[in-house]
Parts: sequence; structure tokens; C-alpha cells
Amino acid sequence: MRRADRLFRLVQILRRGRLVTADQLAEELEVSTRTVYRDIKDLIGSGVPVEGEAGVGYLLYEGYDLPPLMFDAEELEALTFGMAMVQAWADPKLALAATDVIQKIDSVLPDLLRPRLAKPSLAAHGDAFPEPIVIDVGDLRHGIRNQNKVLINYKDGKGDKSQRTLWPLGLQLYRAIWMLGAWCELRQGFRVFRLDRIEQMIVLEERFPHEKGKTHDDFLRHLDENSS
Repeated sequence: MRRADRLFRLVQILRRGRLVTADQLAEELEVSTRTVYRDIKDLIGSGVPVEGEAGVGYLLYEGYDLPPLMFDAEELEALTFGMAMVQAWADPKLALAATDVIQKIDSVLPDLLRPRLAKPSLAAHGDAFPEPIVIDVGDLRHGIRNQNKVLINYKDGKGDKSQRTLWPLGLQLYRAIWMLGAWCELRQGFRVFRLDRIEQMIVLEERFPHEKGKTHDDFLRHLDENSS
């Protein structure tokens, strides 16, 4: 276990609101009592209000909150790259949310790490979609979260058109193509639809039930079974 993770766990244990001895802390953290004493000393030195003493026990003042989460270089790189992908490949509403996340992270980062966030070494660009998406993907995501049925006009790869009422279950990005996994009322089965082939979409007020055999988990199992 990394030392930072151990210190985090130590604070969580002390927040339980009861006196804990160094031996008890050592047993739970799977370290030596000497390591516990050193960690307690370091926490106190960094301003964490630990109360107690060796041989008696320790606890944390009520109401103490952990400081903002910190990231190492790899974690920060993964986070910024993930947000860059959302900004580049997602719909405008989700891209804006990613921008807000970056701003919130920037507000809690130490000065030493801020340049890594401002000038990341990994980038993602959103100019490689095969065809434009004309529907509002933000509305579709809302329909997925709220379990609203959607009515779509769809054109398949052969150019054949159909109108479908769907139970939208989830979105997947596959090789620069956004796909909607759904239960199709017309076909009475799971189907996958390319968003760039949906010509029109209406999110209906009618909601679909959480019905066994037609859930997102069922859809994922269906994909696994058909890919094996």
C-alpha cells in the first residue's frame, strides 16, 4: 500500500469517533506500531487535528474533513486525457461538464501540478466522426438516465428507413462511432443503432420499466454472448 493511501485510511479510521490505540491501528493497517507512531506524528505536523498520546490512544476532532484529493503524475495524466476525450468526442453538454470538472480540479491542485493540467502531454481531437450527428445527444442521455422511451426515424446501412420506439439503455463509442444500445419494441429484442444514422428523435414522456430481460445488464450479456 502506498504511504499516501495508508495515511488516508488512517484518517478514515480516526474519524470513527472513538479512541483507537496504536496497536489497534497497526493491526488494521497491517503495519508496525512504530510506523503508526510516525504516521500520527506526520499527520499532526501537517495540521490534521489528531488528539491523544502513545499508550492511551488517538482520535480525530469532530467535524474534520479531509483535504482535497491529490493526484500523482500518472493519475493526473489519465484524468486530463479522459476529460480531453469527453471534450472532443461527446455532445456539447457533456463536453461542458468535462470543462467544469477540469476547472474544479485546477482549483484544488498545488501550484507544482497546475502546469500538467494546463498543458497536458496527451490530447484528443474531435474531427474524425464519419458522419455528423443531427440529434441532441444530451437529450438522449437524459432519456437513458430517466428511463424515457424514445421515438426515432432511422436509416440503416442499406438506406432502408424505419420508425422505432426504443428503450434507450446505454451509449458506446466504438471506433469513432457513437452507438445506442436499446430494447426495440418493433423487433422485440436488443438492437444497436448508430447515432449518425438517426435522422430524427423525440424523447417521449412515457417511461419504460426496469424489466427483467430488458435491462442494460441484460443488453451487455447479450453483446458478450453474440461476440463469443
